Amino acid sequence: MGDAKRRKDLLGDQYGKEPNISRWLPIKKSQAQQFVKLSTRGAWIGIGSLIVLWVTVRFIGPTLGWWQLTN
Repeated sequence: MGDAKRRKDLLGDQYGKEPNISRWLPIKKSQAQQFVKLSTRGAWIGIGSLIVLWVTVRFIGPTLGWWQLTN
């Protein structure tokens, strides 16, 4: 008998199903990986937005303010 068959007999209905991270937390490992991927992407979008806002306030805002005073 091969190792896969032994595992299948041992696990029964749970064979081939993805395990949860913890018994009390109903989140699968792949769902946790998707969350990390999504939150990382969101963090980079936030960093990029912060840089765009900083450039706007630091350089474009004062330029537009000076231009309004001269016209």
